[in-house]
Amino acid sequence: MPGRAPQQTIAAQNLGIQVVTSPGGITAWLVEDHMVPVVSLQFALRGGSALDPEAKAGLANLVASTLDEGAGDMEASDFHQALEDQSIYLSFSAARDEFRGGVKTLTANAAEAWRLLSLALTAPRFDAAEVARVKEQILSDIQHHYSDPSWVASRSLNDVIFTGHAYRLPGSGFEHTVAGITPDDLHSWMTARMGRDQLMVAVAGDISAAALAPLLDQIFGTLPARTVPFELPVVRLAAAGKNFVVTRNIPQTRLIMTQFGIPRSDADWYAAAILNYVLGGGGFNSRLMLEVREKRGLTYGVDTQLRHYDHANLLMVSAATSNASAAEAIRIIKEEWQKMASGGVTADELRDAQTYLTGALPLALTSTDKIADFILQLQLEELGIDYPAERLRKLNAVTQTDVARVAKRLLDPAALTLIAVGEPENLEKAEYLPDPALQGAQHAA
Repeated sequence: MPGRAPQQTIAAQNLGIQVVTSPGGITAWLVEDHMVPVVSLQFALRGGSALDPEAKAGLANLVASTLDEGAGDMEASDFHQALEDQSIYLSFSAARDEFRGGVKTLTANAAEAWRLLSLALTAPRFDAAEVARVKEQILSDIQHHYSDPSWVASRSLNDVIFTGHAYRLPGSGFEHTVAGITPDDLHSWMTARMGRDQLMVAVAGDISAAALAPLLDQIFGTLPARTVPFELPVVRLAAAGKNFVVTRNIPQTRLIMTQFGIPRSDADWYAAAILNYVLGGGGFNSRLMLEVREKRGLTYGVDTQLRHYDHANLLMVSAATSNASAAEAIRIIKEEWQKMASGGVTADELRDAQTYLTGALPLALTSTDKIADFILQLQLEELGIDYPAERLRKLNAVTQTDVARVAKRLLDPAALTLIAVGEPENLEKAEYLPDPALQGAQHAA
């Protein structure tokens, strides 16, 4: 029954999240578990690659890629060797809206893990030779992306829907912007962005609250107290209803279509999640997979997803199909969009979506790093410690009437912006975009 939680789902309500505050006032969320001698710590700071100056696009990503390339009196080789010798996994990454880092270690080696993490954050070397080497790797990755039609479609979509907004810029940067970033730029980024006022920390595994509290000061206590203030406007999606083509001489057309989505904080989010699952997010159980693949054989796969950022919310659909069938696949997708908008979901579809979505969470929380990542995401999205139980309750409370109302509110086939990469046939009213690979070559020249 939709209102009854499967037994394995109930366990997800009982993570036992504790709020731990250090003597210096740094807060972390902790899920304590001493069954396995492993502990994972993850952190995030608000303010990611969207804050990169346009002329330095890729700056936050380069910081993330070089933070473990030596710190303090340890050169890159020594730092990596120390991590390897004690089986410590350390990583950093930059997303649009946040900068992240994480460490996973055996309890026996935790003291060294915390020391190396703190050293990387507070005394990164950014040696010129290491920065140059990592930049070459990033430039190689950018050039490799140019051969991927899916990447080209996403890159082109960002250009048209995020016109005039920082979200338009690729997180990894452009070849010419990455080439111009210096070690001084990296040090300046650390001073401006690595502030404790934007810090969120999540820990899971073999550590107690009493032991964690002083460690928070040890690791993060000497970071700048405050980040340089920043503000980004809410995105007003451009190019609604327009079709764009990036011409590529390839046998298949890669399709991405998007329209406005729904904020994560919206009361209708749970109904929207069920709508998305039934429409295209449920794999072979979705309507789009049935209509586009199973009935007509036009694609190997088609899927939808709700994507939300701090300043934009999207509902996206992606697929690949032959050039000859691209127009038909687009037509069917829009028809299913309209059918859902007009009629919502059936009772069976609702029940199946609730069963899957309520059961998926506990099955995903299978390791300390996944649990730490999950509770960090709760902080980033301001969902609260009680979210697992609230999610279960709210998903099971969604009715067919709720989904029908949200489908009517949300779905608009006329608002879909289309990017097609390939040589699609019979595509009407299409505008042609320059190939990002050619633009990259022009900048490089």
